[in-house]
Amino acid sequence: MLSFLSPNKIYINGGKRFLDVLVASLLIVVFSPIFILIAMLIRISSPGPVFYVQRRVGQGLFEFNFYKFRTMVVGADKVGPGVTSRTDSRITKIGAFLRLSKLDELPQLLNVLKGDMSLIGPRPELPKYIEYFSEQYRQILRVRPGITDFATIEFRDEEDILAQYDDVEAAYLKVVLPQKLKLYEKYINGMSFKSDLEISLRTLYKIFIR
Repeated sequence: MLSFLSPNKIYINGGKRFLDVLVASLLIVVFSPIFILIAMLIRISSPGPVFYVQRRVGQGLFEFNFYKFRTMVVGADKVGPGVTSRTDSRITKIGAFLRLSKLDELPQLLNVLKGDMSLIGPRPELPKYIEYFSEQYRQILRVRPGITDFATIEFRDEEDILAQYDDVEAAYLKVVLPQKLKLYEKYINGMSFKSDLEISLRTLYKIFIR
């Protein structure tokens, strides 16, 4: 009986979601002026919508609408791979800055409020990439995907890594994603308040210190 009342089980079964909603709500309020500024810069710098909406795979392998600030030209997903390198010609000028600073990820706070995502968890992936590793993802996506996790920290410079290859999509599937899957498994096997706090602090360090 006591095992069901352990602090970690309480956190995973309810506390994590409570903190997600609380922190995401506070961050949206705090960052609302930045949201407005980024939206204005995107509209001024290139034609098209402010937000980019893409189908991603979430908990239980169900698809959902994934939000980001638009960092590429309109229709970029129809003329190139689903992953990008730093030198990708589809990226706009303001988009390059947003991607480098990770500010393009801010709209995912809305996904957190909706319940599609958590603040901390394995990153949601495109359906076509899920198909290559369906067995692993069936286990990984027992939990909500997140904005950041161990793989996000480890591959902070993913676009620079992919820039070394001629075929970025093949490199992502054969080199990057298999390593990410191991880090996703590491997270879900040791998921706790302590690990979430560690990831949060390491993410802030990567963004603001580096």
